[in-house]
Order: sequence, then C-alpha cells, then structure tokens
Amino acid sequence: MGLDGDELSEAAWEKLSPQLAGKAGDVGRTAADNRLFLNAVLWVMRHGGTWRVLPARFGKHDTVRKRALRWAQKGTWQRLFAAVRLPDVEAVLLDSTIMRAHQRASGQVKKSAPATKPSAAAAAG
Repeated sequence: MGLDGDELSEAAWEKLSPQLAGKAGDVGRTAADNRLFLNAVLWVMRHGGTWRVLPARFGKHDTVRKRALRWAQKGTWQRLFAAVRLPDVEAVLLDSTIMRAHQRASGQVKKSAPATKPSAAAAAG
C-alpha cells in the first residue's frame, strides 16, 4: 500500500494483477481500471465509510459497489485472498519443550491426601 495506506504498492499490484480478469490477451474487454477499482475498495475499507462517501477520483460510487458485488459472486475476491495468503499454518512445527500441560492432562491419578494425625494439644485436654 502507499504511504497513506489508500493505494496499492507496486509489489502488491504485481502479485494481484495476474489474478484479475480483463488483462491484455483475455477474451472480452480489457479492464483499464482494475488498479483504480482496488484502490477504491481499499479506501472504503480503510476509512470505514459507505460507498456513497467514496471520493470522486475513484468514479461513481454505485458503479464501484456493483463491481465489488460482481467480483464477490464470481469468486474473484477469494482468488485475490489466496494469492496473498500466508503459508499454511498446519506445516508449522512446535517444540514440545515449551508446552506445559496440567499433570492430570496425562492421565495421572490424583494422590489421596495423607491421613491426618491428631494433634498433641487435642490429646492433652
């Protein structure tokens, strides 16, 4: 993202752009504004506003909203999230020396309390 967090950085765009439809060479119309559209969605998400408060530099708010909905229906957002997802956490190994469990977690039987002995004061008086 850019310095203010509202725009995609070059590195992020390079990672996301191959996942998007409308590239040169794709069948149909070439989307010249995929990056602008993603920046508009980032602006709405970052500022927590509604689509109606989207700045005019991103285009008509209703057009951007409808396109975001179409991308959700087509699974485009899932493809983008998969492209930037961190490695699978199931492959992470944990060192068991740092893990502690309660003694009973291993099936240890609770020791019974030792029998109480009468005190000498009770016996004296």
